[in-house]
Amino acid sequence: MSIRRRTFIAGAIIAGAITLGVSPAAVVAQSPVHIGILIPGSISDKGWMESGYDGLVAAQERYGAQIEVQMIENIGNADMEQALTQLALGNDLVIGVGGQTQAAVFAVAPRFPGVSFSIVGGNAGEELPNVAGYDVKQAEVAFLAGAAAAMLSTTGVISYVGGLEIPSIVNAGIEFGNGARYVNPDIRYIENYTGDFDDVAGAKEATLAAIAQGADIHYHILNLGLRGMEQAATEQGTHIIGGYTERCGTDPLYIAYSVTGVGFQVQYAIDQFVGGTWEAGYEPFGLAMGPEASDMIICGGTPEMMEELEEIKAKILSGEIAVLEG
Repeated sequence: MSIRRRTFIAGAIIAGAITLGVSPAAVVAQSPVHIGILIPGSISDKGWMESGYDGLVAAQERYGAQIEVQMIENIGNADMEQALTQLALGNDLVIGVGGQTQAAVFAVAPRFPGVSFSIVGGNAGEELPNVAGYDVKQAEVAFLAGAAAAMLSTTGVISYVGGLEIPSIVNAGIEFGNGARYVNPDIRYIENYTGDFDDVAGAKEATLAAIAQGADIHYHILNLGLRGMEQAATEQGTHIIGGYTERCGTDPLYIAYSVTGVGFQVQYAIDQFVGGTWEAGYEPFGLAMGPEASDMIICGGTPEMMEELEEIKAKILSGEIAVLEG
């Protein structure tokens, strides 16, 4: 596998000719196709970033020498525009992994009309002719995660820890609570935010506080901060519903997984671009795109549990259960 990994140096002066007047779809005839990807966090976070990286690896294995990948990882919000500019100067398709890349993509993309940009975790709103936004619809699967947590809890208390307290993360937390109450109206739900997806100490403190109030099942939208939740749950003998990718059987700490298809969307962007069918605009994923894009798995769940989850999925898809936007 050939992935060029590059550590971004803040403050670098980036110079070069901006690609002009070339349709993004026209580049698919070139070989290899050059793909740049910005993964702002750690590719070993057991979460969003690792799932995105897994999708990149799967695409590289599928296409081999047909694509050449340049990856920039582990950078802060202040450096995203420069990192995306660096990627746009040398690639045909640039992928931003995470909704936190959206503002920077929309700032950089107008300068590179011949480059296609895809945002994994993009939201509806502003549109540009060379930007595609893929909405994972986290609130849908968070509702299912809440339902699963209520089924699995023996104490009747569950918890959620989010990173940044922004609408998509807050909405997922709200729907986690709603899903739990749908299954058990008497469930107690504890919600906390650390202010940083990578804050290990903050996530541990929030989880321990929830455990002290009786919580035995924990859900999250964290990146490296998940390490803190794991530490707390291990010390206190509680369990976690994992996110993004199904990994049942790999760690007894995790008793269920919510699939949000981050890696699936990375592959989708590359598949569409290589195949010449890439299109700009907002595209919702979620449950309607199938289990690779969004699903809820209880590891070793009973047939009754799985049947109830399938019924809830069907009601979300039909609109009988309305959830907030992701």
